[in-house]
Amino acid sequence: MVRFDLNADILAGDGTIPEGIERAADLGAEAVEFFDWEGADLDAVEAVCEERDIDVAGILAAGAGSNIDDRTAPAMTNPYDREQAVADVERSLETAGRVGADCLVLTIGPNQGGFDRATQRRALETVLEEVAPTAEAEAVTAVVEPLNTVVDHPGYFLTASREAFDITRSVGSDRVQVLFDIYHQQITEGDVIRNLTENIDQVGHVHVADNPGRLEPGAGEIAYGNVFDALDDAGYDGYVGLEFFETSDGVSMAEAVESTFELD
Repeated sequence: MVRFDLNADILAGDGTIPEGIERAADLGAEAVEFFDWEGADLDAVEAVCEERDIDVAGILAAGAGSNIDDRTAPAMTNPYDREQAVADVERSLETAGRVGADCLVLTIGPNQGGFDRATQRRALETVLEEVAPTAEAEAVTAVVEPLNTVVDHPGYFLTASREAFDITRSVGSDRVQVLFDIYHQQITEGDVIRNLTENIDQVGHVHVADNPGRLEPGAGEIAYGNVFDALDDAGYDGYVGLEFFETSDGVSMAEAVESTFELD
């Protein structure tokens, strides 16, 4: 049976991450993830997780490990940013270990002008190879996230799941894997169930939202009941994170969460 987590940042709105964790617990989640750990009161996060008996499924890396669109910021795909990228990911891994997170999400940055694709890919692989020992020591899985460039992130470097799987396999560490975001991969390549199940050994985390609109599962074209069954059958034992930022007209966030839980 799929294990779901909710995003505390999304649930908090203008509030704090601990407030988002409280709301996630009220909605029946057994785990949460969140984005901005540097801006969070980590003592309060740990306290509310203990009080509400809720786990941290994942957090987003800081600095170069959270770059999506900014071409002026350090990126894991820029060979000149290697030292900064490694430092950003390693301190994020240490924080993930502190809060007991299962995974650290890495968004690796946009295509870098002036470097060919092979050079950028090797720069990314080098960073992942260097941070792997820290991930292993902290018992946190660093997950690289491909994103779509058609709708949300034009110019992002890594779009295809199969390239992401090739990259993580090249690193050779069980603590460096892929975040398979079904919304993004449906837009980019489709064939979601096959791509997931044939590479399940490299899937460290999963995100869900429906397409089009990035709304709750069941609001669009993706047959999420079949996807969740396929994950179960493939033996996936990680969390599935609900990462829809809005819901369909007339559907509350609580209703959207409940309906997603019922799809499993």
